[in-house]
Amino acid sequence: MKQHMSSLRKTALVAGIFYLFTFVSIPAPFALYAAVRGPNYILGSGPDTPVFLGALLEIIVALAGIGTAIALYPVVKRQGESRALGFVASRTLEAAIIFAGVTTPLSVVTLRQVGAGAGALVASQVLAAQYSWLFLVSQSFIPAVNAVLLGSLLYQSRLVPRALPLLGFAGATLLTAAWVGILFGFIGATSAPAAIAGLTIAAWELSLGVYLVVKGFKPSPITADMADSKPAEVRHLRNAA
Repeated sequence: MKQHMSSLRKTALVAGIFYLFTFVSIPAPFALYAAVRGPNYILGSGPDTPVFLGALLEIIVALAGIGTAIALYPVVKRQGESRALGFVASRTLEAAIIFAGVTTPLSVVTLRQVGAGAGALVASQVLAAQYSWLFLVSQSFIPAVNAVLLGSLLYQSRLVPRALPLLGFAGATLLTAAWVGILFGFIGATSAPAAIAGLTIAAWELSLGVYLVVKGFKPSPITADMADSKPAEVRHLRNAA
């Protein structure tokens, strides 16, 4: 019993750690990429190091996002396999778009390093705009999809306090509304409504990560057999005795 409970606890711990790792890229779009997104960056002398650091952090986040889905899948699939697979797919798609976004500031750095000069100003500005849209999709829309898929599984299974997935649902609703508003120009990407929506979905993911690390999964019917069953070798020894 202890072995199986330990395994379940480790699953929660790993998933929680991965969730916490998804926050390491927060400085990238706002601070580390600030210079490279400027209109005249390629005409200057850099700096390039913050861009490389931001790209590295975003790669870590993309991989950690996939890690959360893979770690949770064996448990949450017991509540709904289709939604669990959808969560893995959504996280993977999110990571793929993040990877695509990372190439855009790196491409701007390359233009500067090869001395493309004023002739590449338009290209650099296009790449900066492309990053903004990729970021808007990967980290301002898909997280809402993630919250609905995983939140519904956790809410039904009661693996975590229901207040957590409810926070995820609220964040998903606000984030989707903000995303549509930004898409059609009703609000700005850095407006107060967009910030509130982003903070709400971030609160859901952060609180989930912290809970899984500190507490693990709550007892649930979908994991009852995992908690109650004995390792095969222990059962065999007991039967032999």
